[in-house]
Amino acid sequence: MSNSGTPPKWFLIVSALGLLWNLLGVMAYLLQMTMSPEAMAALPADQRDLYANTPAWADGAFAIAVWGGVAGSVALLLKKALATPLLLASLLAVLIQMFHSFFLSNSFEVFGPGGLIMPAMIFIIASYLLWLSARAKGSGWLS
Repeated sequence: MSNSGTPPKWFLIVSALGLLWNLLGVMAYLLQMTMSPEAMAALPADQRDLYANTPAWADGAFAIAVWGGVAGSVALLLKKALATPLLLASLLAVLIQMFHSFFLSNSFEVFGPGGLIMPAMIFIIASYLLWLSARAKGSGWLS
């Protein structure tokens, strides 16, 4: 690791991959928030009930998680220290959303054990991007 202020090439590649990952999250968020009544009706009843009964604060956490992740990833690419608080907000929102999913709703019953894979990936990647931003800041790569 260098303290020269110039990040290695892998840092920008990983930051770009983080942005792509978070843009996929935005796509999932927009698809869920704009689901048509016909698309909602086509879901199995248990999934339809799960979406219909999600409180606004959980949807808000979803929005903060994905948009904060996008903004934080863009800040990483621009080598801005603002990446760290944005990615922290994103990770905290992920945790709030997961708290709802696993403790206040029946998502585990609806999706089964396979429904744990994506949330685990989301948590790991959000945590890694936050760690990366803190390490980059400490290495002098972010201004």
